Amino acid sequence: MAEPAKPVTAITAFPNALKLKGMDDAPQLLITGKHADGREVDLSAAATYAASDAKVVRVDANGRVFPVGNGTAEITATFEGKTVRIAVTAEKMEAPLPLNFANHVVPIFTKLSCSSGGCHGKIAGQNGFRLSLLGFDPQFDYENLLKEGRGRRVFPAAPESSLLLTKMAGTAPHGGGKKTEVGSEEYKIVRRWIASGLPYGSPSDPTVVKISIHPESRVIERKGRQQVAVHAHFSDGTVEDVTRRAQYESNDTDIASVTEAGVVNTQAMTGQAAVMARFNGNVAVFRAIVPRPGDVVKFEFPEQTVVDKATANKWRELNITPSELCTDEAFIRRVYLDVTGTLPNPSDVTAFLANKDPKKRDKLVDALVETPEYAYFFANKWADILRVKRRNLPDRAYGTFAFHTWIREAVASDKPYDDFARDIVCAIGDESKSPTTVWYKEVKTAENFVDDVGQVFLGQRLACANCHHHPYEKWSQDDYWGVAAFFARVGTKNVQVPGRIQQNQQNQRQVLFVKSTGSVQNKRTGQNAPMKPLDGEVITSGTDEDPRQKFADWMTSPKNPFFAKAVANRYWAHFFGRGIVDPLDDLRITNPPSNPELLDSLAQNLIDNKYSLKALVKTICKSRTYQLSAMPNDFNSADKQSFARYYPKRLQAEVLFDAVCKLTDSPTVFPGLPSDKFAPSRAIMLPDESFVSYFLDVTGRPQRISACECERVNEASLAMTLHLLNSQEVQDKIARAGARAEQITKDPRPDAEKVTELFVVAVGSKPSEEKLKLALEHIEKHKATKTTKAAYENIIWALLNSKGFLFNQ
Repeated sequence: MAEPAKPVTAITAFPNALKLKGMDDAPQLLITGKHADGREVDLSAAATYAASDAKVVRVDANGRVFPVGNGTAEITATFEGKTVRIAVTAEKMEAPLPLNFANHVVPIFTKLSCSSGGCHGKIAGQNGFRLSLLGFDPQFDYENLLKEGRGRRVFPAAPESSLLLTKMAGTAPHGGGKKTEVGSEEYKIVRRWIASGLPYGSPSDPTVVKISIHPESRVIERKGRQQVAVHAHFSDGTVEDVTRRAQYESNDTDIASVTEAGVVNTQAMTGQAAVMARFNGNVAVFRAIVPRPGDVVKFEFPEQTVVDKATANKWRELNITPSELCTDEAFIRRVYLDVTGTLPNPSDVTAFLANKDPKKRDKLVDALVETPEYAYFFANKWADILRVKRRNLPDRAYGTFAFHTWIREAVASDKPYDDFARDIVCAIGDESKSPTTVWYKEVKTAENFVDDVGQVFLGQRLACANCHHHPYEKWSQDDYWGVAAFFARVGTKNVQVPGRIQQNQQNQRQVLFVKSTGSVQNKRTGQNAPMKPLDGEVITSGTDEDPRQKFADWMTSPKNPFFAKAVANRYWAHFFGRGIVDPLDDLRITNPPSNPELLDSLAQNLIDNKYSLKALVKTICKSRTYQLSAMPNDFNSADKQSFARYYPKRLQAEVLFDAVCKLTDSPTVFPGLPSDKFAPSRAIMLPDESFVSYFLDVTGRPQRISACECERVNEASLAMTLHLLNSQEVQDKIARAGARAEQITKDPRPDAEKVTELFVVAVGSKPSEEKLKLALEHIEKHKATKTTKAAYENIIWALLNSKGFLFNQ
């Protein structure tokens, strides 16, 4: 390892004292150097070590401590003349300590990937041998090892002949290849366990309740390294170093990778990565922060909202500078599209550019959240998330339209988000009086309830915990079914509604009610699950109470660690194209936020504003961070996590459709609504997914099959590109009689003025001199052949297919 270029002023050790028990106790020392500027650097493999008594303890070059015999000693770590001393006590070295199957053997299967989902941990196992996924059910693994395969897998009389060992070490054919060496630590533990009679362990043996990782985060230079230490905390209060027994995984190997020994190695890229450590069903995370190399950059950044302090702190940590403030032309188009899903009118652009009020951007944001378009656009967003879905069933139209209207009115009136969520989760009655009951037409089972509530309102993807412990989170099946139990008493019944026949709908409606009794069974235990919120205590509910109300009390509490953060992150992703946590609805411990301070600030701001979503939109859009240019500078060109510039994003399906209609001035009226509802003329107004439109489908409209926003496709595709370039639908809109091309051809204004207007409509700004010249030359050529309308059609077609039109930037 290359030594740090700058001298260290002091070094420290973690732990600062060691108490070793048994020959297997071989902990990792972390030696940290401190520079004069406060920066810390890992010296665990750079320091030199000496033990005061070689009969008690020894230390290898990487800082790992090995007991030798009973007694006390002192380890001295030295680097560049700086020293630190660690007191050591070693005991119980006479004989190996008893092994516990769950604590000592199962973690080996996890670390070596034997119990992964691609090997023996998958549901069908592998080649007749199955283990529980990632070792979450040690009893199951124990039974399979000892009793299946006619006892050939483990052979106490001759441990080395056990199939378990021969396949692990590659001395017998193994489809998974060689997993470890003969004589390795893993090999020795498994061999000793077999030789000692295959003990499972005593019921009184302590169990792991959590693991911790040290350090939790560290700023590391490019091509640097950081040794981490992982400690298991047991039910009896003891703590054990499991650094070499834990499994590690990085969520971004382009920024930082990790070795089996827990050494994090950074790459030649600025950013941050999360390194997960897993041991015995528990996880912990280390965050590697890799700044840009070179001199420390300095910049001033106005703190217009709570957003800006947090983002500026992160940029300074990464040693990058933000882009410049975007132009007024870029801002008005950006904020119109992000807040209303609509292109600004040329007159709005002209007025905004002429306005000299220094607060004009803030005032525009204030005005836009009060428009009908804002309500329709965000109602469309929430209708996706809440699965407002007709499924082309006529009898469901009334309900989906009613639910969509309820959402739109809630958005328009700025219904507090906690009340919004409660009204949905605790819906009761029928769709005519309580439109939120329509949510339960898709959320029909206890499992649906857990999955959708977790993902929509808590930012937790809980589905994995239905069948097994979540592989990347702390949630178990007990947690999953504890939440499901709140839904167990929800019932439905159908009642007659004769008046609906006139709308070509069936004469019945579904009524949602709460039963006096009801339960769900935990799949793992087969027992009725008690009601228990995530990380909460068991809750009881009387027969005359709605248990969901108690769940909603917990869910919407300002003390809930998930609720406010989940929606704050969801809205941030709407405006920036990616979440502070990404994916936006996956706020698990192993997927930490790229900027924890920012997420905490946004969530607290939402709570302080009494869960006003309009206030949240204003906080984001009025921030200097949101108003940065999309043009990168020399310092942030590689940034993809810290929002040091605006990330361009493709217009979503409905917005793009409406933009095409506006540019061509060829509006579309969607058929299929009941006679007592006005037919929407914009795609952002559509209440459900059943309106037929190939354009919307090919540009990524979701079918609302799940609550995940990932169902919407915002990336460009070949089919989308061809549709915009060549489809009859788009050509008809451009060439339609009375459309913009014909209008502008007949307009007596100068061609330069008309071309400029087309650019302002399409991309929000005037054309460059070069583009204007090309357009005017093209028009003149067509004038000579008396096909001026075709010239304008071509210009509109070119604009419609330009990056400036297709992207918000």
